[in-house]
Amino acid sequence: MCRHLAYLGPPVPLAALLVDPAHSLLRQSWAPRDMRGGGTINADGFGVGWYPGDGEVPVRYRRDRPIWTDEGLARLAQVTVAGAALAAVRSATPGMAVTEAACAPFAEGRWLFSHNGVVAGWPDSVAGVAGVLPVTDLLTLDAPTDSALLWALVRHRLRNRAPLAAAVALTMVDVLTVAPDSRLNLLLTDGHTIVASARGHALSVRAAEGAVTVASEPLDDDPRWREVPAGHLVTATTEAVHLSPL
Repeated sequence: MCRHLAYLGPPVPLAALLVDPAHSLLRQSWAPRDMRGGGTINADGFGVGWYPGDGEVPVRYRRDRPIWTDEGLARLAQVTVAGAALAAVRSATPGMAVTEAACAPFAEGRWLFSHNGVVAGWPDSVAGVAGVLPVTDLLTLDAPTDSALLWALVRHRLRNRAPLAAAVALTMVDVLTVAPDSRLNLLLTDGHTIVASARGHALSVRAAEGAVTVASEPLDDDPRWREVPAGHLVTATTEAVHLSPL
């Protein structure tokens, strides 16, 4: 499927997340360690969103090509510094669109979102779930993909003032009720809190030195990385990391 990560903490160059670590997101795009039956490489696009300052809406950079083919990304990542970011590399489910608009992070206001996995039985299985959305949301999905629909469902709850964790957890309940074989590793941030789920794919968290990183796979061999148990939700800030069963 995909690989993704989110970071909160002291401002760092984006290269410290995307390029420099021994098992950076760049390396995970072509040499992932733990895809769990969801593909072999992540070559169908990538994206990164970062917050240029506290209280500011995030900036996005996305492409519908393998991350290793983007000659400008390394330089951009070296000179761009941020204290909060979300990034992903994509392995598209067969039959789903390979376009820039289908690449995470999806965004609105201060929210950034990514999905690693697949909705089983798409699209028929979730036609009823999608019916809760306003018609305009369905007509303006970012892309005709399961990830874009999941984002629309999460966003609908956020717009109705649901907390980040509730928006993710309740969306997962709705989808798993009708498509129980789905793999739903969701990742959401508003630049202050990270919420992530481990359901079908690997997920790890590292909290140290006033920073927290949640990632599909550890970026390096730091022993402070901890694997998130399957079926759990992570809610993380720079001050605390909380795990709860889904």
